[in-house]
Amino acid sequence: MAGIPQVPSSRRLRQAAALGLAAAALALAGCANQSASSSVYTYGQARQEQTVRYGTVQSVRPVVIQSDRSSGVGMVSGAALGGVAGSAVGGGKGKTLTTIGGALLGGLAGNVIEKQIDKTQGLEITVLLDGGETRVVVQEADVPLSVGQRVQMISGAGGTRVAPM
Repeated sequence: MAGIPQVPSSRRLRQAAALGLAAAALALAGCANQSASSSVYTYGQARQEQTVRYGTVQSVRPVVIQSDRSSGVGMVSGAALGGVAGSAVGGGKGKTLTTIGGALLGGLAGNVIEKQIDKTQGLEITVLLDGGETRVVVQEADVPLSVGQRVQMISGAGGTRVAPM
């Protein structure tokens, strides 16, 4: 009977919903970009007066900057995909257990992946200010700085950044 439309099974609907949820969560993850760059200002930081101090770089040490909070996107996406994968295994009560197990394991894996993605290479920069004080700032390693280099420390409007002169 070619004229009767087929109704998708509840399994197919669950899979489509889970994949849609995972895709939406991944799309939102791209919007949650944080930056510790000396060259990036947020919209709220623009047009704000800041204080500039001058100094000389005493040391530069590579560090890793890790996000201090999880958006939950990795866990939700992983759980959705794990649940879909688990629902494809077994039948009856076994299928329910594999769906739950897949969602739990997928959520854990997604959380671990998100934490790895949220790491940035940074620099710990020690600066001897012209006034004799020493300050340390950590920022992304996107601007090369070296010992003995003259820099400006720009403070206010959300933190301090070190920028070459």
